[in-house]
Amino acid sequence: MTQAEQFSKILDKITELKKGGNPLDLSSKEDLAIAIMNLISLEEHFFFTYSKTKDDKYLTLLTTIREERKVLLKEIVKNPEGEIWCISKHLLAASMRLMEVGTKKLNEGNSQSAKDLFDKSYTLWNIFWGLNLELIEVKDINSYTNSESEEKIIFQNDNDPNKDKAGSLNVWNKLGDMLKKILDCCKE
Repeated sequence: MTQAEQFSKILDKITELKKGGNPLDLSSKEDLAIAIMNLISLEEHFFFTYSKTKDDKYLTLLTTIREERKVLLKEIVKNPEGEIWCISKHLLAASMRLMEVGTKKLNEGNSQSAKDLFDKSYTLWNIFWGLNLELIEVKDINSYTNSESEEKIIFQNDNDPNKDKAGSLNVWNKLGDMLKKILDCCKE
């Protein structure tokens, strides 16, 4: 199946999600995902602090934070079939780390490197949501992220006054654009 065909399937799934007035409270889920990212980061910090100090209280804190993270992740990962649970956790962790390194690069004045890291972070974020909204399957991720086959998707926006002009994006950029519409963190 080509990326264009895969993308068409994703678009159909998103259309189904939007029917019924988007009954999912995705803005809260998005906030929850950010909180989970920070809990994963805390787990890492407690591990390194324990490793440096050998103080067992950091292992206790790590265990407490891990249990809370697991409870919260269950709020988003509803179908932990196979490796979806761990994949989801690692997608969030990697997205958070790339975002943090990108922020450091930006602070150092290296905006091009920062933008590249932010793009990678956002791609992982989109893969996380694509999996957990069941828009994509794990087996399809490689075909979307394989940089050697950056197949472009041609699309038209029917609401665009210049709809005769088609544009193109890679699959993850377009998925990100559509996810922005259903994951609007500014909706109350």
